[in-house]
Amino acid sequence: MIYDITIPIRNETPVWTGDKEVSIQRDRTIAAGADYNVSLLEMGVHTGTHIDAPFHVNDAGRTVDQIPLEQLIGRAQVVAVPEEVPSISAEFLADCGLWTGVERVLFKTRNSDFWNDQPCRFREDFIGVDASGANWLAAHGILLAGIDWFSISPMQDLKAPHEILLGVGAIILENLDLRQVPAGIYELICLPLKLTGTDGAPVRAILRDDV
Repeated sequence: MIYDITIPIRNETPVWTGDKEVSIQRDRTIAAGADYNVSLLEMGVHTGTHIDAPFHVNDAGRTVDQIPLEQLIGRAQVVAVPEEVPSISAEFLADCGLWTGVERVLFKTRNSDFWNDQPCRFREDFIGVDASGANWLAAHGILLAGIDWFSISPMQDLKAPHEILLGVGAIILENLDLRQVPAGIYELICLPLKLTGTDGAPVRAILRDDV
């Protein structure tokens, strides 16, 4: 079974408050006499399902093109976070059933329900990994941490969790669509656009359950 956990990118795709909205336009069309249909795309690198590279918070950090694919592909655990949990803290992580040796973790939270909103818009009442949780993940050697909304950090503390995770070289994967994915162990395949020198990049991310 393959789960596509990527948010579609269209003109209506929500973006972080203040970011440039997505623009997908036809530059040339067969209907207007051109030989081909050709589209133009304009958007930020943190649009839709995307990774944050260490350069996002540190001028000396790795950029997207410097991240080895081995860090983005491999065994991953999807952890279901109960609705009543206010934040993904060290206390929660110590008792959430993470498998020994898992180096990539994706958090499925109540945020996933936000993608069902019509129209879907950016909202600030999302759950994230707090600073204690980020320190826990860093101390336990997590290579990649992902979540089902715009930021792995909660709105009330956006900077510290990012700095902690990216500071140890972990990669952050945001805006995942985990609505149809049960908790469990999968193979993650996360392939970002090979953008040179950037702090983030859109990705096509899938999970395979035949691991």
